Amino acid sequence: MTRIHLHRNGSLDLVTGAFAPKLLTRGVASARVALVGARALLLAGDDVRIDVSVAEGCTLELVEVAGTVAHDGRGGPASTWTTTVDVAPGARISWAGEPFVVADGAEVTRSLDVSLGPGAVAELRETFVLGRTGERGGSLRSTTRVDLAGKPLLVEDLDLTVDAVRRSPAVLGTARCLDTLSRFGERFEHPDALQLQGPGTLLRWLGTDQHRSPVPSP
Repeated sequence: MTRIHLHRNGSLDLVTGAFAPKLLTRGVASARVALVGARALLLAGDDVRIDVSVAEGCTLELVEVAGTVAHDGRGGPASTWTTTVDVAPGARISWAGEPFVVADGAEVTRSLDVSLGPGAVAELRETFVLGRTGERGGSLRSTTRVDLAGKPLLVEDLDLTVDAVRRSPAVLGTARCLDTLSRFGERFEHPDALQLQGPGTLLRWLGTDQHRSPVPSP
């Protein structure tokens, strides 16, 4: 398991799993950390786990140095990717994720669980690309749950495991890229954003070429 824990005194616990977290900069109660792949990813049967926590009043910035490709499983077991994020009261996290590409033949289940204390904020960018150039893309199911002060703020299940369903106009249609910038714990204004019932905003773009996405990084 990859672990990034930022403590109130500014100290960090960095544990290498599928990713090797590398400290870039550190302040009194803040840190900027890069996630560097520690091995080939993502292969059939891989179980990637990332555990992140930010102590009260601290700020953590995570950056990914490269995207990830889920490769053809060639009949092997599905791969899983589990991320848990705990943000204590008054703390902040921003995570600039790079594209996650699901190649033909890949089968992936991803889950993101975020727990926010009162006054905490999480800003995350998550990008899914179905298939490399010329591919239709493999199977992806992604679930997201965000709790604020112990109450659900967002619960979402994106099921792209059946090709006919994901190509429905009600899901992705002809698009193969889904780019999302989320802010939980507070809102931001944008004419195309979806404002949650609680304090949170989702800005999403669907398209065929990721480099055309207008979605900004956190």
